[in-house]
Amino acid sequence: MGTYAREAQLVEVEDGRVLEVQLVGPPDGVPVFLHHGTPGACGLFETLAEAGTERNVRHISYSRPGYSGSGRLEGRTMASCVRDVAAIADALGYDRFHSYGGSGGGPHSIACAALLPDRVISAAVIACSAPFDAVGLDWTAGMGSENLEEVAAVSAGADELEVYLDRVAPEMANADGAEIVAVLGDLVCEADRRALSTPYGEYLAGQYARSLSAGVFGWLDDDMALFSPWGFDLEKIRVPVTLWHGEEERFIQLSHAEWLATHLPNVKARIRPGDGHLSLLIGSYGDVLDDLLEADGHGSTGG
Repeated sequence: MGTYAREAQLVEVEDGRVLEVQLVGPPDGVPVFLHHGTPGACGLFETLAEAGTERNVRHISYSRPGYSGSGRLEGRTMASCVRDVAAIADALGYDRFHSYGGSGGGPHSIACAALLPDRVISAAVIACSAPFDAVGLDWTAGMGSENLEEVAAVSAGADELEVYLDRVAPEMANADGAEIVAVLGDLVCEADRRALSTPYGEYLAGQYARSLSAGVFGWLDDDMALFSPWGFDLEKIRVPVTLWHGEEERFIQLSHAEWLATHLPNVKARIRPGDGHLSLLIGSYGDVLDDLLEADGHGSTGG
């Protein structure tokens, strides 16, 4: 078992909102911004923190607006996260850093690569969706029924989405580790079921509860941002991006990664047979970090 430091901070951004930030790893480590999933909150599972510490990585995670202790930014877009990330980096003294995002955090990691090209060294995503209007992609093909219901609610507008989330959020927020598989239902493949039978299941249940402690608006705003214009051109991104995806994925089908791989200029695709949405993260996070750290930083990260 590795040893690593955890530190909580609050960072105030230009418009007066306060963001909840957690730092994990050696203070002089290489900075990696972590964008959590949907719903989610800042934090890092123990085995992932150990993988980072072994590689001298300092993870910087923050709860997106509306989640947990971070003030809401109503009407935010995918690109809106860039100002928050830059503000956190400035407050911590980092000029340059890497970016990682899983699931709903994936597009936010790509946004940072697109809009902070002088600061983001490299970016990685696990189980990232393509834009809602991706030409030639059947966006919902192969998704579990829970996601299909959520997409239908988003399509009906913010009011209907709020009604939907108010209905499903309490079950998610109140589930313990033993119950989380049932809550996720049709989204969970066998590989993910095995991952959730470990201590990670209890951790994820706790993160869901914390993320929803301030209500459903972080989740709602994430969904509305995902299904609105992202605010940047994928084909103009020059920062190296690595796409990780499991072939057994039921949250976001492999076709999304395949589509992204044809529209990002400086991209590597890492497809893992036998893995799903959650098992890939638990089993391959060290590899994800190794890929990030191999990118040429073109100078000091600061700190």
